[in-house]
Amino acid sequence: MSDAIFSRLAPFIQEYIYNHNWTELRPVQIEACKVIFNTDAHLLVAAGTASGKTEAAFLPVLTLLYENPSATIGALYIGPIKALINDQFERLNDLLKEADIPVWYWHGDVSQSHKNKLLKNPQGVLQITPESLESLLINKYHELTRLFGDLRFVIIDEIHAFMGSERGCQILCQLARLARLTQREPRRIGLSATLGDYSMAEEWLRSGTDKLVVTPKIEGGKRQVRLAVEHFFLSETLAQRVRRTYRQVAKDAERGKRERGEEGISVYDRYLFNLSKSRKCLIFANNKSQTESVISSLRQIAADEGYVDIYHVHHGSISASLRQAAEAAMREPNQPAVTAATLTLELGIDIGYLERVIQLESPLSVASFLQRLGRTGRRGEAADMRFVCVEEKVDAEASLPEQIPWQLLQCIAIIQLYLEERWIEPIKPLIYPLSLLYHQTMSVLVAMGELSPAAIAKYVLSLPSFAAISQEDFKLLLRYLIDIDHLHLTEQGKLIVGLAGEKVVGKFQFYAVFPDNQEYVVKQGTTEIGSITTPFPVGHLFALAGKTWEVVDVDFKRKIILVKQVDGKASIYWRGGSGTIHTKILQRMRQALFEDVEYSYLQNNALKRLQSVRELARDAGLDKRNILQLEKGKCCIFPWMGTVAYRTLERLLNSFCRESLEISSISGDNPYYLTLKLAPKKIESLYSEIVSLCEQRINNEDLVSDAEAPQIQKYDEFIPYSLLRKAFARNHLDMSELREQVALWQGCNDSF
Repeated sequence: MSDAIFSRLAPFIQEYIYNHNWTELRPVQIEACKVIFNTDAHLLVAAGTASGKTEAAFLPVLTLLYENPSATIGALYIGPIKALINDQFERLNDLLKEADIPVWYWHGDVSQSHKNKLLKNPQGVLQITPESLESLLINKYHELTRLFGDLRFVIIDEIHAFMGSERGCQILCQLARLARLTQREPRRIGLSATLGDYSMAEEWLRSGTDKLVVTPKIEGGKRQVRLAVEHFFLSETLAQRVRRTYRQVAKDAERGKRERGEEGISVYDRYLFNLSKSRKCLIFANNKSQTESVISSLRQIAADEGYVDIYHVHHGSISASLRQAAEAAMREPNQPAVTAATLTLELGIDIGYLERVIQLESPLSVASFLQRLGRTGRRGEAADMRFVCVEEKVDAEASLPEQIPWQLLQCIAIIQLYLEERWIEPIKPLIYPLSLLYHQTMSVLVAMGELSPAAIAKYVLSLPSFAAISQEDFKLLLRYLIDIDHLHLTEQGKLIVGLAGEKVVGKFQFYAVFPDNQEYVVKQGTTEIGSITTPFPVGHLFALAGKTWEVVDVDFKRKIILVKQVDGKASIYWRGGSGTIHTKILQRMRQALFEDVEYSYLQNNALKRLQSVRELARDAGLDKRNILQLEKGKCCIFPWMGTVAYRTLERLLNSFCRESLEISSISGDNPYYLTLKLAPKKIESLYSEIVSLCEQRINNEDLVSDAEAPQIQKYDEFIPYSLLRKAFARNHLDMSELREQVALWQGCNDSF
């Protein structure tokens, strides 16, 4: 079959395979070719990292475009981040050197002259972000048929990064809008290495079309994996450091250096330095602040000990040139380089031979763990990933939940879920995307000029992402947008964009459905370093791109901060959401806490910490109940539920138990524990009260008060409050899951 498929490929592809010394086509490539060549179905390519998914999509697509050239853009590739598009552009350019098929890339960092060449002669393959595609749909509306009239294929890379999000819903709307205008239904190809439920992914990929999706079964080869988890106590954690104000951080820098000794180097910093020293190494952190802090520390140690500076930072607030420099350093063969990154390097960018991945704290999901693990071990060697957890040292008087190493338990749970079950989180569809509804309504009107209320309703509500939106709710939205002058109803009864709406849609930030932070650009002379959210006063020190900068001047009008580089170490903090953790991870964390198993990948400190917390939890009786009394009038609930169910439980208590249980405060750490202050005599009835409420016909909407209007997504500020409440209830609460999880408590919480 491999020979037959090889013979079917275009001659220039066969030549490319020969020249690059491929010994055979990979299984995923053979199966993808069979689907593309022999059927008219959509294709879902679900295979592990470094399995050849990109080539699996493009080899057959480019063959068909070579045999029958398209009159317009023939294949549209949609990628989640610019860096991935840049990477794929280089790979495709190399493949297409000998073919008469142009490849174009299009995003915010691409020059207008390059874009103009495509607009003049639209052919071949276009690689684009959803935001730039939105710009084309609006600004080139009358040229879309000339650009995409003969579109045959749409390739969506890393579809797990889109599913279940407004950005993914945006893509489905864009494809539907293109199809209506061109009267063509191109075949779709979805690529992912981390899908937990293929049926959900297939349903998402085919949304708005009548074609089936074929997902070939790919037998994954056995892969060697080296895992290690270590744990450290710190006198001050990163979380504590970033909570302090910027001014305090600057003042404390030298004092902290003296307190820690050895030139301010902690045992934790030293461990990370030794793990990454003289290696090609990628360090993943869960937020930008951690990336800056770790690289600053490593660079300081390297400078003190005479090592070459091989350190880089890669995240969304670093300038494009510095991100590209980091990517180039990671690709450079036989040269050590260490880059700390957020999810910007989690996705499928080929950064060549990578010796090791280091994960700071626990990732939020099994999917993220697998994506990050997949960055290493790409040249036939074992994948090597090290988890490093830090925890504030607390005394024996601290409450039980504060003495539990939640991040360590989460690392263990995520690793075990994959090793034992090959389980990956299923991605639930977004049911009620109101912010996107506003966005697409405005986008369609900007592109088309004017429409009657009935026409815009018919057009927008038939887009696949809005199946759950009723006519009545959409009418309510339109009336509200007219009231706030985002829409204007003309004397002829047509809707156009209003004056207030023009201020929103007239900015380039409108193309994105994710929030845009108006950050200040940081420059050293004419060189852009990156951007930060809050301006600092002149003379202040802060970290960016892993280096320390002193503010020289601030141009508030142009939002520019001029800096000079200085020695020493400073900190910076970006606010950000914590993400969603699945219930199954919390359940596996509980199992890890109470099963008598020593996991082989735990290093000495981590093993000791697990043993000590197991003893502590059993002594407290946490293995026998979910609710523990901490002190008089205070108790703690350990729900062992995911983020959504935890949030639902918290609201259930707040909405229905405040009075009956005389609760004075509810606090906690989602999704790990809830702490309640309540009347001492009521503690013993807390469990039965929760069970009783779960047996009643309480729905999600009952947990959202009439005084609330949760604004979570980018354009929620333009949505009527009643619709916001409905969206929050449907998208962020789940009484059904809460009932299931409370039922698992099995009545063991009746006595205290």
